[in-house]
Amino acid sequence: MTLADVIEVLEAAYPPARAESWDAVGLVCGDPAEEVERVLFAVDPVAAVVEEALSWGADLIVTHHPLYLRGTTSVAADTPKGRLVHTLIRRGVGLYTAHTNADVASPGVSDALARAVGLAGDLVPLQPFPDDPLRGLGRIGDLPAETTLEEFAARAAAGLPKTSWGIRVAGDPSRPVSRVAVSGGAGDSLLGVARAAGVDVFLTADLRHHPASEFVEAGGPALIDAAHWATEWPWLDSAASILRGGGVNVETRVSATVTDAWTKGY
Repeated sequence: MTLADVIEVLEAAYPPARAESWDAVGLVCGDPAEEVERVLFAVDPVAAVVEEALSWGADLIVTHHPLYLRGTTSVAADTPKGRLVHTLIRRGVGLYTAHTNADVASPGVSDALARAVGLAGDLVPLQPFPDDPLRGLGRIGDLPAETTLEEFAARAAAGLPKTSWGIRVAGDPSRPVSRVAVSGGAGDSLLGVARAAGVDVFLTADLRHHPASEFVEAGGPALIDAAHWATEWPWLDSAASILRGGGVNVETRVSATVTDAWTKGY
């Protein structure tokens, strides 16, 4: 299989045209004509992930987060990102990113998050595209049976990878919970949408004090705030499965390297 073959499957599942205009998705480095036998999936294109890829003998790294989200004028090796690019090219390893186009895909980042925290049955987008009701940001789904906010939070914590700060909950722990909205990554922009959807709880990441406080005070759903990396990590296995099922004969591996920015909680 060539890198071009792999990209074809990935872009069928995560069309680049669906990425936000400010995003940077697609092939960062690598020769589309080169053969690919091993593909490592990770959330972040950081040094620890590159080291894992080299140690395993990967030919390609597929990450969720872009390396150069805001662009650059230099890949000089005297910067951390420049060194990473030089290392990848020198060792013949490609780097490919699927970011906001994977967020809105079906299945995408939020589908994987929803299943990881225990949602069952059909899922629908929290904020669907006007021209495609099956795609969009976030997902809404139901739990197999009604439970309490406290019990659901414990279930969510168990279903997500461990990080230094775990999860935070805003709301009455005894509140009944059955209908849930989730969104992988930063979900501040969807607070109003979650309120309008009438769900019992909204699980996402990177919630800030004032928006969260005002949301709860106004009688919105309960909130669960998890680590950004943890809410997106479940997608990696989904993406790897799509690649394996797309007729591409490659070996895949999901990185277990914790690349959450926060390393210790006290």
